[in-house]
Amino acid sequence: MTDAPLQVLYEDNHLVAVNKRPADIVQGDKTGDEPLAEKLKSYLSAKYAKPGSVFVGVPHRLDRPSSGVVLFARTSKALERLALLFREGGVAKKYWAMVQARPPREEDRLVHYLTRNPEQNKSYLSDEPRPGAKEARLRYRLVLSLERYHLLEVELETGRHHQIRAQLARIGCPIKGDLKYGARRSNPGGGIHLHARELSFLHPVKQVPVRITADPPPDPLWDEVLRRLKG
Repeated sequence: MTDAPLQVLYEDNHLVAVNKRPADIVQGDKTGDEPLAEKLKSYLSAKYAKPGSVFVGVPHRLDRPSSGVVLFARTSKALERLALLFREGGVAKKYWAMVQARPPREEDRLVHYLTRNPEQNKSYLSDEPRPGAKEARLRYRLVLSLERYHLLEVELETGRHHQIRAQLARIGCPIKGDLKYGARRSNPGGGIHLHARELSFLHPVKQVPVRITADPPPDPLWDEVLRRLKG
């Protein structure tokens, strides 16, 4: 992966948001690859000529293969309040997913019960409650259809492990490139066509509405989507 510069979407004294590329990691993992949080520290240190350590807090995450808006906190106070917002459903999250089958309904609300398998790093769904399972809820709507793929806009009601990937696969609509959940083939570079399109919330310090939107990464399929939606 080439080390491209950060695409900063929003920045103030309390928060900073970036457009994550597929394969970027939000926090450090066993791969040892430099996470976005560390790249942001370098960016902020250089921009504001700050010596020593720079605070960057992580209130939420995106799966490594996905792309889109990731929000970070620049102060411990903002981190504490943002974490509470995410935990209590105070952040509205919209995703774009390119799926390889047209969904059974043009729009729907999906409710399943999700069990995470940490060894496999995979989530499994059931239609009925089970011991240890967590309720997973989302809404989707079909935005447009291309020749072979379909764009769904997904609004999360809960934030479970691999929730969108597992729930869309459950209705026969695996996300393009997502081999783990039934896609036909992988994407070059190992990413998947799941993009965190928008975050909306009340600023945790300023108490004003904030809406942050990110375009998907350069890619023939995403480029065609943007061309059609903006055309």
